[in-house]
Amino acid sequence: MDNPSAFDTCPTIAPFLGYAGVALSIILANTGAAMGTARAGVGIMQSGIKSPDLVWRNLIPIVMAGVNGIYGLITSIVVLGSIAMPSMGGNNRYSLYTGCAHLAAGLCCGLSGLGSGACIGIAGDAAIMACGSYDVESKRSIGRRRGDGKKKSGGGEKLFVAMVLVQVFAGNIALYGLIASIILSQQIFYCGGE
Repeated sequence: MDNPSAFDTCPTIAPFLGYAGVALSIILANTGAAMGTARAGVGIMQSGIKSPDLVWRNLIPIVMAGVNGIYGLITSIVVLGSIAMPSMGGNNRYSLYTGCAHLAAGLCCGLSGLGSGACIGIAGDAAIMACGSYDVESKRSIGRRRGDGKKKSGGGEKLFVAMVLVQVFAGNIALYGLIASIILSQQIFYCGGE
């Protein structure tokens, strides 16, 4: 089979694979964003009871989780713009190669967004609770000194910096998926030389 027919290279199922990539990208990335937002939101509400002044500062995981949904939307729009409509004669110009590349792009962005959202939510919840607990303990010990006569250091700020770093690195997982999906979405072969 040296010269494949148009049906072999451009079957009617090929656009389905491209649209599946579009759907999976946005569904999985937004599921990750929702998971991260829900998990971190619970932590913010719980820590807000003990220390309401930290609520605004602890919104970083919510914002980072929401970015994952935007990455899924970007990939979906890019892939959707590359799906070729049938020609005037009703022939499919969208190849199986392109459909598989677009499906891979959607899965790449969607699954990395799902993993990133879960990581952001779990790490954000733990960090928010730790910062809130430390803030409550430091308010109780105002004026107290350590055994060596020195005042206690501001460990809450160190925890906050660590939380921001963890959130940035967890968000990078989704960014890597977005970059790979954009590269994959550009792998296009149309049948009929158009």
